[in-house]
Amino acid sequence: MSAEKKLVGYVCTGCGIGDRLDAKQLLSTAKREGKLQECKQHDMLCNAEGVKLIADDIAAGATHIMIAACSRRAKVEAFHFPDAAMTRANLREGVIWVRPASGENSETTQEMADDYIRMACAELRTINKPSSSGEQSLIKNILVVGGGVTGMTAALEAAAAGYAVTLVEKSGALGGHAALLHKRVPSRAASAGTSNSRNAALPQPAENNVPELVSRVGTTGNISVHLNSSVAKTSGAPGRFSVDIAAESGSTSTGEFGAIIQASGFKPYDAGQLSEFAYGASPDVVTNLELEGLAKAAGDGPIKRPSDGKEVKSVAFIQCAGQRSDTQGHLPYCSGFCCTTSIKQAIYFKDQNPGCDTTILFDDLRTPGAAGEDFYRAGQQKMVTFSKGKATEVVPGSSLKVRFQDLILNEATEMECDLVVLATGMVANSGPDPYAPADAAQVPVASILNLQYRQGTDLPHLKHGFTDSHFICFPYETRRTGIYAAGPLRRPMDMQQAMDDAAGAAMKAIQAVENAGLGRAAHPRSGDLSFPSFRKEGCTQCKRCTVECPFGAINEDEKGYPLYNESRCRRCGTCMGACPVRVISFENYSVESVNQQIKNCNVPDEFQEKPRILVFACENDAYPALDQAAMSGKEITPWARVIPVRCLGSISLSWITDSLNSGYDGVVLMGCRRDDDYQCHFVKGSAMAAERMSKVGDTLSSLNLEPERVVLHEVAITDVERAPKLINDMADTVARIGQSPFKF
Repeated sequence: MSAEKKLVGYVCTGCGIGDRLDAKQLLSTAKREGKLQECKQHDMLCNAEGVKLIADDIAAGATHIMIAACSRRAKVEAFHFPDAAMTRANLREGVIWVRPASGENSETTQEMADDYIRMACAELRTINKPSSSGEQSLIKNILVVGGGVTGMTAALEAAAAGYAVTLVEKSGALGGHAALLHKRVPSRAASAGTSNSRNAALPQPAENNVPELVSRVGTTGNISVHLNSSVAKTSGAPGRFSVDIAAESGSTSTGEFGAIIQASGFKPYDAGQLSEFAYGASPDVVTNLELEGLAKAAGDGPIKRPSDGKEVKSVAFIQCAGQRSDTQGHLPYCSGFCCTTSIKQAIYFKDQNPGCDTTILFDDLRTPGAAGEDFYRAGQQKMVTFSKGKATEVVPGSSLKVRFQDLILNEATEMECDLVVLATGMVANSGPDPYAPADAAQVPVASILNLQYRQGTDLPHLKHGFTDSHFICFPYETRRTGIYAAGPLRRPMDMQQAMDDAAGAAMKAIQAVENAGLGRAAHPRSGDLSFPSFRKEGCTQCKRCTVECPFGAINEDEKGYPLYNESRCRRCGTCMGACPVRVISFENYSVESVNQQIKNCNVPDEFQEKPRILVFACENDAYPALDQAAMSGKEITPWARVIPVRCLGSISLSWITDSLNSGYDGVVLMGCRRDDDYQCHFVKGSAMAAERMSKVGDTLSSLNLEPERVVLHEVAITDVERAPKLINDMADTVARIGQSPFKF
């Protein structure tokens, strides 16, 4: 311990901690075994007096503080002391709330608390307050790529917040596909108090507001628009992206940006794949987007059919045309906007001619959004026919014959009409070709951002081609820090959803700009100043850290050593877990800081019959789930000791072997859901941990230990019942197979 460090601890006795635990013993443990220079007791550390006590000590020279109170996830604002290194021992959720209050449990409950004090003190001795990397810069310019509704909304939102915006659109006009719409789906439900009335003022198709958005963009002073332009090259990092913008004329300009929003929209589904519906064989079979053109051309008059210009007297809408199907060339997913679009378009016909025979053929009808159910009822009120049926064929002719399976009567039937509208969906404008056979070689898709990253030139995408951005854990976030996806680029959505999405992405971009200016991390460790460093003399240049970083934050220098880009780093520690020689660390999180926690937990000998189970819990899902379980009164075995980790991807295999060698009887790893439906906040951390742990069996065999002693579980933040059970299950396993032979 260096001379300039001053380690001070604080034990809170509030929230029932003092009633259940011997506070004097905890103070003694912190000073004698934890080697703290001072340790103080307070009856409510989170109140103004307690916070002032800690702040005064820091002002007087305390450099490292240990707070023994509630979970590190609680009272974050109260215990915010950026001028000191800090650890927290979880005595409330981690001890007294998960253990029965009966007297016979007091001994093991106190032992848990003492261990958490020792572990927190040991961690404190090995960490330092993070200092700035010196890489940070503040460029309050935001680049928006794509001039449709999403891009324009994002630009307006960022500009309204005081940021300069450059908007790049590849075509010669703003507006995108939404500019082609006659009207839009309403974004508001029926008026309160009227929605149950048969004569309620139900929502109707709304005026298309794209011209208004285009006008606002043009008159907003801090938005610069580049039409007929594309992004030729993107390099740099959050706070200092350098982007070459190429005009159609051949000229190129370079701009510096703090963050990027990609809002490059979607491609309409190719209805040429639907020969069974006579698309291409009859001009009177059109897609939903093509119908918008017919409606705009008609204006206030009746919609005419393309073949002969006669007024449409009967129309059929075929829902899920080429969607929600595993057929080759179809889309396996639902595009979400098609049902409400068909209702809107059916109302077009009914408003012009209430006698028009208007039928919507559907299997499942889905009406998301605020207007939702009320808009469906508006269609009913206009006497639109909703028929549960699955179309099988359209036969062309002077009138169209639609054959379908009536799903109510379960019989084949048919209907004749003047016009057929195919409710086709959205296709991602990046990623794999949705029309190609699954085993076909994929043709590379032209890059939109042309990133200068060793991991590729574009944003990673999901299996259907949409940009990787998990809707539960981190909407708008991509695997490229400081670059945010919005609108149909990341999933199919309607116009209002795209506008909401754009506002969210703009806020994330602003946050990225400001964080980069201060050298702080982005989501999910927003505000973290730490960043990874490595001991060059110990590096073997294996490149595992470079390859396994999910965010493209590590390159190599000319000699093959890791070259970190601090602003791209999310501080997950995946590189640390990947390093086989343990030379990568953070100032406040390292292989050694966790190793010391493992070593400073008391492991009783076999004669005491008190096993020890080590739990590594992801701080984003598993640890919060355990906190929630504690609040719900779920009990956890007294033999467990939980260490929160930034991500399972940061786990070093040395932690597993060292703990087993030290006599721990079992190890439980609790991380996020992985694979296609992953919920890992760091994208690949949980999956990489699972891959690494698959090799632990060899280590266990070499130590003559049962494979059941090390388990890895996927845990969601909602697994309040399951998370503690997984730990208790390990206690049952240890009881069955016996304590570790390394205790002997």
